[in-house]
Amino acid sequence: MCRIHPSKFLKLILAIFFLTFASKFVIASNYISRGYYVIDLKNKIEWMTCPVGMVWNKSTCTGIAKKYELKFVPEIINIANDQLGGNWRLPSRNELESLICAECVNVKINLKTFPKTPPEPFWTKDKNFWQPKFNWIVNFLNGNTFGRYPSYKPNYVRLVRDRN
Repeated sequence: MCRIHPSKFLKLILAIFFLTFASKFVIASNYISRGYYVIDLKNKIEWMTCPVGMVWNKSTCTGIAKKYELKFVPEIINIANDQLGGNWRLPSRNELESLICAECVNVKINLKTFPKTPPEPFWTKDKNFWQPKFNWIVNFLNGNTFGRYPSYKPNYVRLVRDRN
């Protein structure tokens, strides 16, 4: 008969418990907040913490997020590059969709990581393949994407840059 020392038995039980149930209790984050930007480890990019129009102020976004027609985005990007450095751009549809938080209530994005994000559509850089006069948006009210937004309709903007 094989006998296990009581302390080894306890360690074995704890190890089995940890391996079985720990993933349900441990919350891993793909995001590291760095003030005005957030590092996205999964996508290897950096997000602006605040939507365009708002400013990072120590622990939150202040001001008012603004909607823009798509034709104004290149100038917004130039201003961000001049003031913040880097090569800011509009996110792709997939990148912006990766921010959707299905279990979040009211706004389908993690408001601790991206505070004061309006529950409305945000521009992506992607055109609709089937109807190229329209762009894709990601709506943080319901977490849906929509590919029939004309460029003259103002929407919110959140910029991203590639990690070096």
